[in-house]
Amino acid sequence: MTEPYFLQVPEVPSSCAVFSSPHSGSEYPQAFLDQTRLKGQAIRSSEDAFVAELFRDAPSYGAPLLAARLPRAYVDLNRGEDELDPALITGVQRQGSNPRIVAGLGVIPRVVAEGRAIRDGKLSLSEAKSRLHEGYYPYHTRLSALLDAQRQQHGEAVLFDCHSMPNDALSSAPMVRGKRPNIILGDRFGSSCGRWLMDAASDIFAAHGFVVARNAPFAGGYITQFYGRPSRNVHALQIEIDRSFYMDEQRLTRRADFGHLVQRLSQVIAGLTLIRSTGLPLAAE
Repeated sequence: MTEPYFLQVPEVPSSCAVFSSPHSGSEYPQAFLDQTRLKGQAIRSSEDAFVAELFRDAPSYGAPLLAARLPRAYVDLNRGEDELDPALITGVQRQGSNPRIVAGLGVIPRVVAEGRAIRDGKLSLSEAKSRLHEGYYPYHTRLSALLDAQRQQHGEAVLFDCHSMPNDALSSAPMVRGKRPNIILGDRFGSSCGRWLMDAASDIFAAHGFVVARNAPFAGGYITQFYGRPSRNVHALQIEIDRSFYMDEQRLTRRADFGHLVQRLSQVIAGLTLIRSTGLPLAAE
């Protein structure tokens, strides 16, 4: 593996957008699998499985698509590099009360979905840092470079941080016109992007038949918070898709109508790539 990510770039760059899928990685190092207490599908339960496939048409509309190879259970790219768990990693001092770390969901996770422990015993600090150098830093270096290039070329950059969510997480989501949402857009309650981006993205998803809620139960994680700098013309919006909408969550397999959803999302992506800070998408050339 030369790089810990996939990068697809458009033949004709035309959009200020960057699409990122940090949790869809599914290439598990054998040494990691040999050490985990979870077998089969259990170790994969934290994956945003197939999300990179859902957004695969982004390059066709002029925007790069960056996706992780390494899985979230190995190194979580949607965390700060300093979110190290003293309950898992030797030599790490507890600093304050970070709820993600307390829950076992630091940058090197201790648990997967439903709080299931990944392994017995602890990791050395050197092994934890090795994972960061292997997967975390290369991904963020590339993502930063992509956003910088977009801002230099277009005057602004728009990051779509793409994820999926378990269907049962939607039990706490607000109803939208009497329906349960299948898309949650998060902008850290207005801090990670201009209102124009949230409004335009919501309208585009809704126009293609999706039910959209904002910031509940997911308002955006580390990536949205870290990269979203509206005052510097870098805007970040998190997209969460209901997993049951496109896959069997227990077997981690694509639904029979997966291809149809990809086609619907392709139309959404076409609209997202045209959004600009004027509040109106540019006309297609």
